[in-house]
Amino acid sequence: MKAPRGTRDILPPDSCLWNKVEGKIREKYRIYNYQEIKTPIFEETELFVRGVGGTTDIVEKEMYTFQDKGGRSITLRPEGTAPVVRAYIEHKLYGKSQPLKLYYFGPMFRYERPQAWRYRQHYQTGVEVMGGDSPFIDAEVILLGIEILKEFNLQNWVLHLNSIGCSQCRADYKNELIEFLKDKPLCRDCESRLERNPLRVLDCKEGNCQKLLEGVPLVTDHICQECGDHFRKVQEILSVCGLDFRLDPFLVRGLDYYTRTAFEVKTKDLGAQDTIFGGGRYDGLSEEIGGPRAPGMGFGLGMERLLLAMKQEGQERGIKSYLDAYVVAVGDKQLLQGWNTLREVRKAGFSADMDLMGRSLKSQMKGANRSGARYALIIGEEEAEEGFLQVRDMSSGEQDKVQKEDLVKYLAWGKEEQGK
Repeated sequence: MKAPRGTRDILPPDSCLWNKVEGKIREKYRIYNYQEIKTPIFEETELFVRGVGGTTDIVEKEMYTFQDKGGRSITLRPEGTAPVVRAYIEHKLYGKSQPLKLYYFGPMFRYERPQAWRYRQHYQTGVEVMGGDSPFIDAEVILLGIEILKEFNLQNWVLHLNSIGCSQCRADYKNELIEFLKDKPLCRDCESRLERNPLRVLDCKEGNCQKLLEGVPLVTDHICQECGDHFRKVQEILSVCGLDFRLDPFLVRGLDYYTRTAFEVKTKDLGAQDTIFGGGRYDGLSEEIGGPRAPGMGFGLGMERLLLAMKQEGQERGIKSYLDAYVVAVGDKQLLQGWNTLREVRKAGFSADMDLMGRSLKSQMKGANRSGARYALIIGEEEAEEGFLQVRDMSSGEQDKVQKEDLVKYLAWGKEEQGK
């Protein structure tokens, strides 16, 4: 038996790295005062058809949809925003102080052709700010995502920024876009979407369609004054924060709910799948799925792509998970004392392990080295009789004689020095 195509098992040490990265992202969310929301991994299909858009690749080609035993059409969530907005409406979160700042972690499911680091079950974290239309919200969401990249010392990224206007000012633009494209030899997908949603043509990855876009009308030339003022303010705030960005008039994102600000952060380290995270404003999504007016702004960040970018730049080495101590008990009589030492160290809050099979000193020291422990706590016959341990720094090889009652204090001092 093998894992289904397009999925994978996350094994140690990758799972340890994953947890470290997730922990640092959660801390960044805490600093920005975002709170976690957990939604089901499946929803009624109608939520995504109405929310994401019936003409998107996600809905037309990529959703995992099935009928449950009650005959209801159910879909494994392909993205995180629509479920959060559904929960916002269902639980009347619009009655709380606004804007409401939320974040999530979890798996998403899309039936795509598997590629390197692109999976049918992939993991995503994201933020959603509901109930506010200020350009400062747009800027904060973008800056929060950038702060996550900086937390892991990533360098090779570029922020792409655009405004796709609102539903009112896009109407005339769509007509002009259809007129420009209607006689061109578009791919089959773009031909079918031209009348229904011509902006999807701008998002097409087919080489021929991209060539046909030369001279195409730009959405930024057609947005209304209110949307234009909003976009200029977002740019001003980001510039004041010292954040460079690239205006990209072809950036429309792949979901229909976006309005006004749209953005993607791309890196040249990921090949064709070059977007680490992206998002934008979705001011009409709540109303589209039956809720009150609740402007929203958010992003989704792919955990696999973040980890790949870190590995490509060699940044994952700095956040490996290290064990504080590894107990080495030499001889049958010392095994029980080593066991008690292990319990005391763990009780004091230090991560620790030991060999429980009574192997040789050489084998246990190999185990200590493999574990990544900072210290090996060695207990031989003499140590057991006289109440001390040999504490070896596994990096430097230096060894100290430490009395049993001083061990916890010694480990605490070492951890404090390591953190400096």
